[in-house]
Amino acid sequence: MASRPKPAADTATIRQATRADLLAIYRIEKQVFEQPWPYAAFEKFLGEQNFLVAVVGDSIVGYIVADTTPNAGRDIGHIKDLAVHPDAQSNGIGRRLLRRAVTGLTVDGAARIKLEVREHNTRARSLYRQEGFEPSQRIPRYYDDGEAALVLVNEQSVDVDISDV
Repeated sequence: MASRPKPAADTATIRQATRADLLAIYRIEKQVFEQPWPYAAFEKFLGEQNFLVAVVGDSIVGYIVADTTPNAGRDIGHIKDLAVHPDAQSNGIGRRLLRRAVTGLTVDGAARIKLEVREHNTRARSLYRQEGFEPSQRIPRYYDDGEAALVLVNEQSVDVDISDV
C-alpha cells in the first residue's frame, strides 16, 4: 500500500477554529501528546482570535491555541498548545501556525510571547529557536511524568512581518 504524500505548508489554509473543528483537534491532540488536554479545555478557547487550525482539503492537519493576558502595559502572549497530525509533520505547517499566532498576538499588543516545551522535545525546541524564542526558565517536574519544562520567550518589536503567514 502506497503512503499518502505529506501536505506541504503552502497547501494548508489557516483559519480560526470553530466548534465543528473540536473533535478533529482533540484527535490530533491525543495522537501527538503523552499528556493531552481534555476536550473541554479546547472549548474554552473557542472565539479566541489566535485559536487557529491548518486545513488541507477538508481535513484539519494542525492547530495552535494562543491568547494574550494584560500586564501593566506590556501584554504577554502565551502559546498554549501547538500540534500537527503525525502524517503532516515536517512540512512547515507547524511553523506557519506559529508565525500566524505570533503575528496575531503581536497585533493584539503582546510585547512578549512565552510558551512551555518539554525539555527533551528537541524537535519543537529547534523550531522555537529558529522562530526567535529563547530559554528563560526551567521548571522541574512540570509534566505528570516528572519531565521538566523549559519556558521560552520571544520579545516582540513593534514591526510585524506578515509576509510569511
